[in-house]
Amino acid sequence: MELRQLEYFVAVTEEASFTRAAARLHVAQPGVSAQIRQLERELGLPLLDRSGRTVRLTEAGSAVLPYARAALSAVAGARLVVDELTGLVRGHVTVGVVEWMKILDLPGLLAGFHRDHPQVEITLSEARAADMIDALRAGQLDLGFISMGAVPPEGLETQVILDQAVVAAVAPGDPLARRDTIPLNALRGRKLICLPKGTGVRTIIDDACAAAGFTPDVSFEIGDPLTLAQLAARGLGVAVLPESATLPYQDELHTIEITRPRMSGRIALAWRAGGPTGPAARALIDLARERMPAAAPTAAPASASPPAAPPAGGSGSAQG
Repeated sequence: MELRQLEYFVAVTEEASFTRAAARLHVAQPGVSAQIRQLERELGLPLLDRSGRTVRLTEAGSAVLPYARAALSAVAGARLVVDELTGLVRGHVTVGVVEWMKILDLPGLLAGFHRDHPQVEITLSEARAADMIDALRAGQLDLGFISMGAVPPEGLETQVILDQAVVAAVAPGDPLARRDTIPLNALRGRKLICLPKGTGVRTIIDDACAAAGFTPDVSFEIGDPLTLAQLAARGLGVAVLPESATLPYQDELHTIEITRPRMSGRIALAWRAGGPTGPAARALIDLARERMPAAAPTAAPASASPPAAPPAGGSGSAQG
């Protein structure tokens, strides 16, 4: 029995697919299949059920899985101890980001880390906040830049590095363009342009609307906040988005502060709480916390002039 066989077995189990496991391990799929079949022959029982669309554990596979994970963890721990005793920082770190990271200097952070630790391989991927949170908890990511609400996700430690208002933005000809502030209820029945479900800001919006007693009518879901702003500028609806996404389009958009309730979106550094973390991952987390210090809350800018009266009737009028 080889550690490589156990590693392949665990990867196929977690991915529920030989193809995805091979991509994750950066090896050819036939090699993964061959190694796991060799492991099954040695143990005398099939570990995986390959008959369906997804790969599932057999009864024997379920019994073997915790021991395979324990063996891999023990080997990783032994390597960490040796690295720490010798003062080496090497290995591999995985980082997840959300779209908002375009407004932060992530390339500068990673370039600085690579300069200090050239023996560490860095993997960077973009994903939804919900998926990254799961990956951080499972140890598949070492560090994540996640969007989140006021309460940190369970099982993670976080450091908020960006805190900004969630605002509404409309084209200048929209009835809401006469307002500088609106209650969330003013968006009831309006066609909204939002980030997709599973993102931190969308979760904040959906929860706030549910608390206000209505379901948002989302016409466009786009993962890039800047594209949301462009759609709103062309009169396709009301964009509800982080304030920073409206800044490049100030001449084309009217930005409105949402009150009752005020909403803010946060970007936070996130890493698994309490789990074993290698020296390379710890070095990256320490550098990120130093280079991207905790942010103070940021409110939406208030207009110097009093808000205009709401239009009479229509779905754009503010109620309460």
